[in-house]
Amino acid sequence: MNDIKAIVKTFYTDCLTVNNRTDVAKVMGNLLADDFQSINASETKGKGVIIGQIQFFWKLIPNLKWEPQEILQDGNKVVVRSTFSGSPKGDFMGVMTDGKKSFNSVSIDIHTVENGKIKSVFHLEDWPTVMAQLKS
Repeated sequence: MNDIKAIVKTFYTDCLTVNNRTDVAKVMGNLLADDFQSINASETKGKGVIIGQIQFFWKLIPNLKWEPQEILQDGNKVVVRSTFSGSPKGDFMGVMTDGKKSFNSVSIDIHTVENGKIKSVFHLEDWPTVMAQLKS
């Protein structure tokens, strides 16, 4: 099995992290399988929904940064432990924010890569810590 960590790392550097070099919809369109699934404890989202959500986050959190701290590969699975941070401006999960408060939190993701594309990601982000930081 080829080293597929670079494919997954692109998801963090060019999609989850706001930058001025990426057309996020185009990159995600090429990076994710057509039947892609984003899965967490409460729901599963398809490719179109997750692309729209990331585009919304880019507007809401213009300095969003997602930084992999550790990337491990086992076969076609890639596990990523990350930190993520930003300063939202607008309605963020029911909390009105003005861009003056920032957050810094952690996430763990397990990606499955097939035929050079991310087929699925099981993910867990520490949103309670984010909300506590924004409300303080």
